[in-house]
Amino acid sequence: MKFQKLAFAIAISLVACAPGSPPMSAGAAAASNLSAAQKETIGRKIWQNESGGSVSGLTAWNAGEEFPSLGIGHFIWYPAGFNGPFEESWPSFVSFAAREGANPPPVAKHRFSPWRTRAEFQAQFNSPEMSGLRKWLASNVSLQTDFIIARSRASLPKMLAAAPASERAKIQANYQKVATTAQGQYALIDYVNFKGEGIKSTEKYNGQGWGLLQVLGGMNSVSAGPDAAREFAASAKRMLSRRVANAPADRNEGKWLPGWHNRCDTYARPL
Repeated sequence: MKFQKLAFAIAISLVACAPGSPPMSAGAAAASNLSAAQKETIGRKIWQNESGGSVSGLTAWNAGEEFPSLGIGHFIWYPAGFNGPFEESWPSFVSFAAREGANPPPVAKHRFSPWRTRAEFQAQFNSPEMSGLRKWLASNVSLQTDFIIARSRASLPKMLAAAPASERAKIQANYQKVATTAQGQYALIDYVNFKGEGIKSTEKYNGQGWGLLQVLGGMNSVSAGPDAAREFAASAKRMLSRRVANAPADRNEGKWLPGWHNRCDTYARPL
């Protein structure tokens, strides 16, 4: 909890100093506080979104991908020698866990995934090492939720720094409109874990991204609160549809779009 509050305080100060961005209101900062029950609900929803809430889904290697995805947030972990386009989040989570006084099992602490291929991963799925890792992850859902929340709250200053000066006020205003409810905070928290901030040059097809920055920038004008959460959901679906339309044909990303849209639909419903 101490780390979470510190991370958000740093984010607020960075936003206030970002060139061309208006100061964040005290009301928006206060709205970012979540109760323990709300955080638990958000963590469970993210787990459900990623793997149906199953323990077996806490260690996964999806067909067509070059890396495993672990935990309730399916944190990416690259094998040695693979330099992928997406943000690698598993090592960051392990570092966060250590700072919080947690002790992940030894297999989790490797710099690179100890499984080099999907076939190797599947062959060792029921090994003592991987079974123990799933057991530890299932016992530390709140720790993973805190990590996801901290990452989300640190995303705003990064996005404002990356956005064109003419777009910063809109990005921040839309972020604040969405963040005024627990429902909207869940949407912001889940989406940045799901598809990133949208600031990496490698996370684009045909020069167009699909991250949180693009979703906020693509929102139509609405009032703060539930209306903003619903418009965020609609914008997210538009950005993901655009991603699929721009994706290389050999990636066949259209197969994932119905599930992605279903996930975005959860943002439009009360927490």
